[in-house]
Amino acid sequence: MFNPVSLFIGLRYTRAKRKNHFISFISLMSMLGIALGILVLITVLSVMNGFDKEIKTRIFSMVPAITVSSQTNSISNWPALENTLSKFPAVKAGAPFVLGQVLITSAGQVQPSMLTGILPAKEKNITQLSTKMVAGKLEDLTQGDFNIVLGEDLASRLNVLVGDKVTIVTPQVSLSPAGVVPRYKRFTVSGLFKAGNGFGFDSLLAYINIQDAQKLFEMGDNVSGLYLAVENIYAAPNLAKLYAQHLTHGARVSSWADQFGAFFHAIQLEKTMMFFILLLIIAVAVFNLVCTLVMVVNEKEADIAILRTIGATPGTIMLIFMVQGATIGLMGTLLGVAGGVALALNVTVLVNWIQNIFHVQFLSSSVYFVDYLPSVLDISDVTRISLCALLLSFIATIYPAWRASRTQPVEALRYE
Repeated sequence: MFNPVSLFIGLRYTRAKRKNHFISFISLMSMLGIALGILVLITVLSVMNGFDKEIKTRIFSMVPAITVSSQTNSISNWPALENTLSKFPAVKAGAPFVLGQVLITSAGQVQPSMLTGILPAKEKNITQLSTKMVAGKLEDLTQGDFNIVLGEDLASRLNVLVGDKVTIVTPQVSLSPAGVVPRYKRFTVSGLFKAGNGFGFDSLLAYINIQDAQKLFEMGDNVSGLYLAVENIYAAPNLAKLYAQHLTHGARVSSWADQFGAFFHAIQLEKTMMFFILLLIIAVAVFNLVCTLVMVVNEKEADIAILRTIGATPGTIMLIFMVQGATIGLMGTLLGVAGGVALALNVTVLVNWIQNIFHVQFLSSSVYFVDYLPSVLDISDVTRISLCALLLSFIATIYPAWRASRTQPVEALRYE
């Protein structure tokens, strides 16, 4: 089988070291160091991807993609506006809402809340609130019954269950012979929902029927705005800007990014910084590869001199040691990718197994928003890490290979 001279000799040096071992100890350490760095980097980024996915799932299940409202917080003839918005590109569905800040009281307990009036049939097309119900049904929010759905944590703080009564106190006031009296209304708890810890949905949000909300806030037939669902939720920020250009001057169009965009940017920045910090592990292993090749060059000075005397050019000598270093880097990268992918795909199961064996809980749902270690393997991360490792390995071979090509045959053979 034909092999170029530099490739053949370089591969020969890789597998034929002192005492005919498959690979020298120091070369093995270089290879394992690269593999370990890649394994750790792939696993950590996969875990961060897992947390990122969990956060997005929880937020997007409760937060509408786009919100259309007005500067006066009141929109009349919302069916006509909904019909207009439905013709905009990428709009899947729309739903009206009435929003207000209230105090909820029960048996001496008082809690602030964001009270939203909704149409249950349309809300299903905007959020996943109906799937988050742990007691009762969202359809129980019927007009005139003055039912209310509370977050599980909010209900716990008020010490109420399904069927109990709560009092809603609004910022609006009424004039009476006794003076200014705040407006309030008794509601029956018809359901509880649980969206998960971490973002305050369960402790802050409450829902009632939209007609009940219009009466409570004295809005007549007006609504606070409309929620929109779009085909691609990640395109919502750009779509919101596009929609705003086609609406009246007094319209306000916002997206989920206006509320949570900074949070997601912080997560992305943290992931990027983690990538570069953990890349230093690979850099340390690559530095070890430089030392390995320098030692090999010193050991093979006599061989280099003989090769030079029989006609090998400095370029050929340089390629020999670049092939050797690149082979070590390639093998380390392959081992690291294989181990990293395997660990990233099974880290959740592995951590759960460790927790069961040692009876410990690394992540508690009472502290974090998940009680397990999520992991999502991203092929783009694996590709980027592999290319960086191969590039660093290639760069590491340049100096030792250049030094080998500068070896003088006379000086190398003087004491042989």
